[in-house]
Parts: sequence; C-alpha cells; structure tokens
Amino acid sequence: MNKSVLVIVSVYFLGAILPTSRDLTVPPVHQVLAKLTLPMVFGIIAVLSVSLIDTYFVSQLGTEHLAALSFSFPVTMSISSLAIGLGVGAASAVSRAVGSNDKEQAKRLSTDSLLLGIFVVMFVAVLGYAYVKPLLGLLGATGQVLELGARYMRIWFISVPFLVVPMIANALIRSVGDAFWPSLMMIGSALVNIVTTPILIFGWGVIPAFDIEGAAYGTLLAQVLTLFASLAILVMREKLLSFQLASKEQLVASWRYLLSIAVPAAAGNMVNPLSIAIVTAIVAWFGEKSVAAFGVATRIEFFAVIPMLALSSAIGPLAGQNWGAYKVQRIIDGLKISYWVCMVWALVLSAFLWFTGPFIVGAFTDDGEVAAQALSYLRIIPLSVWGYGIVIVAAAAFNSIGKAKVGLGFYVVRSALFYVPLSWLGATFAQIDYAFFGIAVANVVSGVAIGWYSLWWLNHIQAKELQE
Repeated sequence: MNKSVLVIVSVYFLGAILPTSRDLTVPPVHQVLAKLTLPMVFGIIAVLSVSLIDTYFVSQLGTEHLAALSFSFPVTMSISSLAIGLGVGAASAVSRAVGSNDKEQAKRLSTDSLLLGIFVVMFVAVLGYAYVKPLLGLLGATGQVLELGARYMRIWFISVPFLVVPMIANALIRSVGDAFWPSLMMIGSALVNIVTTPILIFGWGVIPAFDIEGAAYGTLLAQVLTLFASLAILVMREKLLSFQLASKEQLVASWRYLLSIAVPAAAGNMVNPLSIAIVTAIVAWFGEKSVAAFGVATRIEFFAVIPMLALSSAIGPLAGQNWGAYKVQRIIDGLKISYWVCMVWALVLSAFLWFTGPFIVGAFTDDGEVAAQALSYLRIIPLSVWGYGIVIVAAAAFNSIGKAKVGLGFYVVRSALFYVPLSWLGATFAQIDYAFFGIAVANVVSGVAIGWYSLWWLNHIQAKELQE
C-alpha cells in the first residue's frame, strides 16, 4: 500500500521535473486530456475539500451556523465564478495565440488580463462588503442566521482580491498546457486552509476562537500564499508576463478583446451559482433545516463531480490551441471522449453514494431531519449528473474557441429553461423530494440537447472549412 502511494506521488511530481510538450495540437487527444485532467483532479479535490472541511467544522457550531454558511454559498460561488470567467476569457485568448504560435501576443494578453482582473475585483469586493446583509436577505436569510452569515461574508469579501488574481493566473498557466503547477498550488492552498480553519474557528493555545469568522480567516490566509506562488510561476517558469507598460491604446484594445470573451464567459459561470441561489430560496419554503440539508448535499455533490470539473478545465486548453491551429476534428474527438467519461462516472457515482450516503451525511450533521433530506438528494441526483457534466464541458470548449456567447447560452438553457423552473414545479407539490426530481430531469434534458448541438455545430464548421 505504501509503495503504491509512493508511485502515485512520484509520477505526479515528475510532471514538474521531466520536460513535457506544451503543444496540444499533435499528441493523441486522449493522452492530452489525461495529461491535463489528472493533475486537476488532485487540485480540485483539494479545493473542494476546503468547502467540505468548512462545512464540517461550522456544523459543529450548530444548525444556525450551518444554515448561515449555506446561505453564503451561492454568493461565494457567484464571485468565484466571476473570477473563473475572467480566467476563461484570458486563457481562451492566450491559448489561441499559443496555437497560432504568436508568443508575444500571448504574453501581452496575459499581462493585460491580470490588470483587468485586479480592476474588476476591487470594485466587486467593495460593493459586496458594503451590501452583504441585503444580499443575504434576498436569499431568505433572517434573524440570527442573517447575522452569522454577514459576519462570515464580511471577512470573505476582504479576501476576494487574493482569490481572483491567482485564479486568473492559474488559468493562464493551464492555457499553455501546464496543469501540474496550478494543481500543486491548489493543493498547497487547501492544506493551509484545512489546517488553519479548525484552529481559527475553535481557538488553540493563545489563538482565540473566531467562531464562524474563523472559516473565512482560514480562506484568506491560504489565498494570500497562493497569490504570490502563482505570480512567481507566471514570471519565472512560464514567462507569460510582460514588464513593459502597454500604451493606453494597446491596453484598451486588449481589454476590449478580453472582455468580448470574458463577459459572457463570466456570466455563464455565474448562471449556475445564481440558479442555485434561486433554488436555495425555493428550498427555504420548507424551513431552515431544508436549507441546511440542501447546503450539505450540494457541497458533497460538487466534491463528487470532480472528474467532470477536471475535464472541463482540460478541454479548454485542448480546444483553444487546436482552434488556433485550425484542427477542429481534434476538438470534436475531445468532446466525445469527455461526454462518455461523464456518463460512466455518473453510474459509478450513483452506486457509490447510494450505499455510502448515510455515512457521509452523518459526518456533517446529527440532526435527523437534515440528514434524511440530504440523503434523499444524494440518492436522486447523482444518476443524472452526466447531463450537468456535458453542459460544463461543452461550455468550456466553446469559451476557449472564442464562442463565449454560445457557452453562456448552454448555461442559460440548462438553468433558466430547466433547472429553476423544474425545481419550482417540484416544490409546488409540497414535498422537497419532488424539487430534487425536478433537478434530475433538468440535468438529463439539458445534457442531451447541449451535447447534440455542440457536436453538430463543430461538425458543421469543419464541413465548411473542407468545402473552402
């Protein structure tokens, strides 16, 4: 067992030492996806484990604290999705520049995208801090739950600049075909967060107990460390930053170009958490315990769909570089492989959670009603998550080839046409399980529709190119 672990760790860390090709337009597609997906599986596990650890330790403070964290989740996901969207826009432009072998343009776009991210995030952080209570109130938080949520979110908004810049930087690093270092930084940040969070929540030695704010302070500390590490990798290893100031005209042109991709990409990434926020408000009809159960279950679900999230991060560099090199068939092949992986994983995940769900949920709450509702979610939803996986993979691919409005459309179709309406329809039957069934149907229908359209569109583009 120890030898097996040593082999896995050794192979993983060899990625930092052995020279590997950054060109994603030549190697077999399945090899490229494996190379980019495997490190990100470890990285995403680490990042999502932070959410689970925060949920676990905050749950020890009481049901009200857990409900407060659940109300904050859609807000934190929305801001994180904004950062992801900015990173997607930057990575899309840079990966296509790399695919067309324009290294100077890649460096210029990387630098300008970080400057844009800093400008945007400072505005969001100040606005969020000032209006945190009205924001949580819109989601249905009241009384003590609202007060606890506001205490947590004020600290979290202070940490936002240290969250967004590393996320953009990591997206840029992945865009040139390097998934190892981004995943390593994600793991390091998570380890710092996991170690410090319980200490800051409950206190230890001379360190006082910060209660729910401790979870936010742990996140802040980890993100500060990640900021410096990611910038160091960009400068010293990838050499993607330019220290020559762009002219005003150049900067404006770069920002316009980046925003043409980043705005719809950011909006697309915000659609899902915003729809979760709406569904959280719908779930609140059934009481605070239902909100707590929904928060626990969705956190476990995000952890469980890691392979699909990793695939969505891997398909972007593959699609971007090959679009820049005019190799559309490789993008089609990458999507087909990814879609099949999503389907197989959903079957495995559903079987696993059916049997282990009671033990997993029991680790987060000892409230029988909360546990029962969370378990119901985990036995209804997982078999359908392949549809959600297809949506995020297809959107990532289209964002990376510069078709961010189409990627946004994929998220809107899934969330606005199916996820929210069907959740609401199910909730009208006065049983929360029916709302969960509505989510499952939304996943399946949107996955089939978007999977078919994405392949049809790319085949159509390829046929046009062959005719020309």
